[in-house]
Amino acid sequence: MIQLMIIIGLGNPGAEYAGTRHNAGREAVMRFATAHEFPEWKLDKKSNALVSKGKMGATVTALVVPETDMNKSGTAAKVFVTSAKKASQLIVVHDDLDLPLGRAKMSWDKSSGGHKGVEPVMRALGTQAFWRIRIGISKPGKNGSVKKPSGDDLLDNFIVAPFKPAEALEMKKVHKQVVSCLETATSDNPGRAMSEFNASFNV
Repeated sequence: MIQLMIIIGLGNPGAEYAGTRHNAGREAVMRFATAHEFPEWKLDKKSNALVSKGKMGATVTALVVPETDMNKSGTAAKVFVTSAKKASQLIVVHDDLDLPLGRAKMSWDKSSGGHKGVEPVMRALGTQAFWRIRIGISKPGKNGSVKKPSGDDLLDNFIVAPFKPAEALEMKKVHKQVVSCLETATSDNPGRAMSEFNASFNV
């Protein structure tokens, strides 16, 4: 039986945002596309997103990276997920300030946590019952704690800042694990992917 999976990588379009913390999800999905030799990205005008479709086992997979600002991500999601019921076929990959750099977590049916890209997706679909892969971007503290920035200006400057070289290397390792997680989710099932992925980070 042919199944469908939609994977949306959140971020901001434009060269000035490449390699920034807020684009961790967008770039992870692009790495997945490269790793599995998906077709060339094409702009879908209806969703205003770059789209590439391929097949993983018996699953037809649509990769979507919105070409809108992060806070308008719901526009693309609504085009590809046409009902709340079909949201179970969706995986949203995004950055997360509540996790330290070097860690990530997959979840199901959880609140947005205030994420400015996840919130509009939930509003557009009318549900939070979809899969998410959260990629940590905050500075790590002691014993797995998180050093989150505070204040609106500091927060905005932090999330759109590029990773430092050592941080970029750490993020590359995380992206590799995200790619593996998406492989399992699409070729097998998201539940198994979540169990194995979270275990790899001890979360």
